[in-house]
Amino acid sequence: MMMDEAGAPTASTVSTPTGETSSRTQSAQAKMKKDKRSQPAVPKAKPKLSSNAHVVLRKRYLKKDHKGEPVETPEELFWRVARAIAEADAHYGATAEEVEDTAVRFYNLMTALDFLPNSPTLMNAGTELGQLSACFVLPVGDSLEEIFEAVKHAAKIHQSGGGTGFSFSRLRPEGDVVKSTNGVASGPVSFMSVFDSATDTIKQGGRRRGANMGILRVDHPDIERFITCKHDNDRLTNFNISVAITDTFMKALEADEDYDLINPRSGEKAGRLSARKVFDQIVESAWKNGEPGVIFLDSINKDNPTPHVGLIESTNPCGEQPLLPYESCNLGSINLAHMVRDGRIDYEHLKEVVWEAVHFLDNVIDVNKYPLAKIREMTLSNRKIGLGVMGFADMLVSLGIPYNSEEAVETAEEVMAFIQKESKAASAELGKTRGNFPNFKGSIHDPAMGASTPTMRNATTTTIAPTGTISILAGCSSGVEPIFAVTFVRKVLDGEELLEVHPLFEKAAKEKGFYSQELMKKIASKGSIQDFSEIPEEVRRVFVVAHDVSPEWHIRIQAAFQRHTDNAVSKTINFPHSATIQDVYDTYLQAYKSGCKGLTIYRDGSRDAQVLNIQKEPEYPQVEPRPRPDKTIGATERINTGCGKLYVTINRDEYGFCEVFAQMGKAGGCAYSQIEATARLISLALRSGVRIEAIIRQLMGIRCPSPIWQNGEQILSCTDAIAKVLNHQAQANVESALQEMGACPDCGASVEHEGGCIVCRACGFSRCA
Repeated sequence: MMMDEAGAPTASTVSTPTGETSSRTQSAQAKMKKDKRSQPAVPKAKPKLSSNAHVVLRKRYLKKDHKGEPVETPEELFWRVARAIAEADAHYGATAEEVEDTAVRFYNLMTALDFLPNSPTLMNAGTELGQLSACFVLPVGDSLEEIFEAVKHAAKIHQSGGGTGFSFSRLRPEGDVVKSTNGVASGPVSFMSVFDSATDTIKQGGRRRGANMGILRVDHPDIERFITCKHDNDRLTNFNISVAITDTFMKALEADEDYDLINPRSGEKAGRLSARKVFDQIVESAWKNGEPGVIFLDSINKDNPTPHVGLIESTNPCGEQPLLPYESCNLGSINLAHMVRDGRIDYEHLKEVVWEAVHFLDNVIDVNKYPLAKIREMTLSNRKIGLGVMGFADMLVSLGIPYNSEEAVETAEEVMAFIQKESKAASAELGKTRGNFPNFKGSIHDPAMGASTPTMRNATTTTIAPTGTISILAGCSSGVEPIFAVTFVRKVLDGEELLEVHPLFEKAAKEKGFYSQELMKKIASKGSIQDFSEIPEEVRRVFVVAHDVSPEWHIRIQAAFQRHTDNAVSKTINFPHSATIQDVYDTYLQAYKSGCKGLTIYRDGSRDAQVLNIQKEPEYPQVEPRPRPDKTIGATERINTGCGKLYVTINRDEYGFCEVFAQMGKAGGCAYSQIEATARLISLALRSGVRIEAIIRQLMGIRCPSPIWQNGEQILSCTDAIAKVLNHQAQANVESALQEMGACPDCGASVEHEGGCIVCRACGFSRCA
């Protein structure tokens, strides 16, 4: 086999015997048996990537030099990953030639965009960092030492590019006794702030932001404080929070009774609360700003594959991956949009992709460089993988099926049942040659396979994860979500805006003769196409977007996938702004009764800042800046510039950021006066109500003749330096404010609320790891 200069296989130089079958028609099962290995399939030279995918790859995934410039092409990225993951085959006796064959198949699998692994695998496979897992769960014990041990471990995970989930249910409640100091405990919520601050400090490998899940049992004495802990949108900005609801609580709710609170320190009863009152608080808070979500803890543990090892108490940041303490999980998703041929689901191709994907994900476990020895031990003992899907909404469109229909629910069940069955069969086959996962206890009855199986390589095989950025690479809809928009505006350099149209919608519009740029722009401003009479009814029926789908159908689709998924399903139930608290209440009950393992909801415009985004003619009155307050608080940051060291201070009062001071290390001169003028104008703008992110966008990128590098970041000018300091110090507040308004903090485009996360399909920004 010949390679190009970067070591990637080239289609023109790979020869195969006459009559050899292609990778698509070969039996995937046979390919996994060493005694029946086929010759390598011809690798595809280049993946068919959209312009948007190229932007995201360049910004988020491609390896970069010390100047931040990409040093690999997309093809080299996929070959880097394929070769690194294929190396695991050598652990099980494969020859160098067989490992190379596997690498080619993995390369083809990814460049065909039929399957993509989670982001850390794409970023880090074949690199020195080598941390390939997206999600981890860490225990939080009740002593100060255990709490800060968890903080330290979380910092290591965030630095390596992972996200963390925690249950704070073991911590004694606020006001409880602390015998060692004769003091009183501050409670779980106060310690969550410590984790949040630590996350702010750690920058994840330079490319991924920290993300946490905080969970508290509904029977913890501090549950009411926990439910409302994120009512202030500036608090716990690095956390999603969920209440762990038990069957006991739901029974009390159904009977309209009180239930017991349990002190985790003593295990004794600590009081009683009305189940309805607490449930109302959960629902009202979620209605207000989308949090907390809920996980149904007993439902999760009923499907715990290793109860003899321990009980599950938490999930990863987006809620789809329940894990034992110190476990990690490696995720990947199949592009269902590619599984339709001639108006029908191509199950033969889907089976091949499932088998290859299971092989790929099992290999990830072996080549992964784990951030902690305990995580490595637990992960290798259970070998959990999470194969999921993306492009489900696109599949439905190709099949002519509306998302909000009985046929869509049936399709979801049928497709996921098939993936579940085949992933189990593939895992069982791997178990024959590589051995069962160490915590496997004898033969188990697997409903997906319809019989007891004596072998199983992986404790779990399926998870429906959010696929924000990898679905952009694949050019398909996210996870199992509806299409978010059939057209949208993407902002690019210099404020230019490009109109993006869903390719299947564009094809339908041109075939049926109603396509025009003017109409596409109107749809982009509106969102839904349901009110456009010039669009044929049969097109409007199929191209439903997220806000066209009622919560009931969202839940029914989620439940359909959940019935055939080992772990959980990450999905956001979108509500219109007009939805009532009772609507949310009914949806939570429907989710529980239909077998969902958790739920995240988002009511459009529910965050305080977003309420201001009203559709009306803008008015721009002249304003006076508010007076400078007598007392402010802030911080000073030193940053190098081409003119010397610059010290920038940003202060805030009770209304937010209010003033900026900037001073060069040496006083005097023209540069100094310009710096002072810039700082005064920024202060004036802040006290006049101009949002800080607008100021940052105007200043960042201004170039002078003397740019300089600092910590791998180019400082283009003194003005650019001030903007970067503003961004550093205000990032958490800026991100929070922009995301509440439905705008991306990186590019300003609209974001999607998906699976408990926030994702920008214009540039690939994701709030969650």
